[in-house]
Amino acid sequence: MPRKSPFLTKAQARRVLLHAQRLDTLAPFGDSAEATPAAVAHLGYVQIDTINVIERSHHHILWTRIPGYRRAHLTQAQSGDRSVFEYWTHALSYIPTADLRFFLPQMKRYHERPDKWFEGVTKAEMRKVLTLIRKDGPLTIRDIDDDVLVEKEHPWASRKPSKRALQLAFYTGVLAVSAREGMLKTYELMERHFGWDADPALKPKPATERQGLDYLIDRALRSQGIVTLDSICHLVPSLKGAVRERIEARMRKKEILAVDVEEAGKVEHWARPEALEAVSAPPAELVHILSPFDPLVIQRKRLKFFFDYDHRFEAYVPKEKRVFGYFALPVLAGEEVVAAIDLKTDRSGRKLMIQQWSWVGQGGEARHKAVIEEALGRFEAFQLE
Repeated sequence: MPRKSPFLTKAQARRVLLHAQRLDTLAPFGDSAEATPAAVAHLGYVQIDTINVIERSHHHILWTRIPGYRRAHLTQAQSGDRSVFEYWTHALSYIPTADLRFFLPQMKRYHERPDKWFEGVTKAEMRKVLTLIRKDGPLTIRDIDDDVLVEKEHPWASRKPSKRALQLAFYTGVLAVSAREGMLKTYELMERHFGWDADPALKPKPATERQGLDYLIDRALRSQGIVTLDSICHLVPSLKGAVRERIEARMRKKEILAVDVEEAGKVEHWARPEALEAVSAPPAELVHILSPFDPLVIQRKRLKFFFDYDHRFEAYVPKEKRVFGYFALPVLAGEEVVAAIDLKTDRSGRKLMIQQWSWVGQGGEARHKAVIEEALGRFEAFQLE
């Protein structure tokens, strides 16, 4: 007779998720510079985003889990010890360099079948940027000043053809982003950035397809605790069939358990046995002001199921249709999302401005306002460092 799957209430499952996201403990990775690569390694990726009405998402996500985080720590990880690198997950992200081999097949596919965005890049343009870097070392797009400018085909495009050539070389794995200042990227030959040119033995071997599937599953299990096909294959639904097959194979080895979650209906959930044993009590009443790109928030369907909160990202919504505001940040208090606060940093005036404050769920002034204001004070100090 088949063994019955463990049953979790939504509250229990939510605690598993919060523990896996390391949002139930103060300074789970410590406060030193080493905490930054440790956090990226645990989460699997930290999303990069261009919006800067407050601190950019990658710094915000790390600060949420590392109270003593400094921006220089990420610079050290990327450009100093090279323990993290930039590449595409579901979005442009910082990723542990130890995981680079799982992205080499993706780079090869880009080389064989470039995205339509790069259809206009010519061999001459590619040759130009790669020759400059080989000869003169790392460069940014600002260092190239002899391009014949063209009309933009897209608001996010550049009038410099070299920019798209640099991007294509990045996606195909010829170049790496060796440094970043805001959104300005410095490109270097990947072989040189990681020292593979000096010691070819350091270059990792590309992961096999099966290893790549296991990587996605393990990354999700580690950082989410309890997973679904949607949460493992976020924005890559074509992988669901293959991922399910690997899950079933690993269930037969008892590495992964099927879990029944209250109110989940037909949506299947899985977890490692040890993840279910790690958490039982409610988390400490910590307050986190979360980025809209935080890994807890970015998967909206999962967020709504576990927290009964439907986050709206309204930066691209017409002003008259916004509910929470241009760049609303969910506020997590303990294990509840209790507010959404639209913030903006006035850097010249050196203050954090509250554009709009909306209570959600069981959030309310009597219970939560004082602790949230204290958290906002810490967040303001971080913004203005």
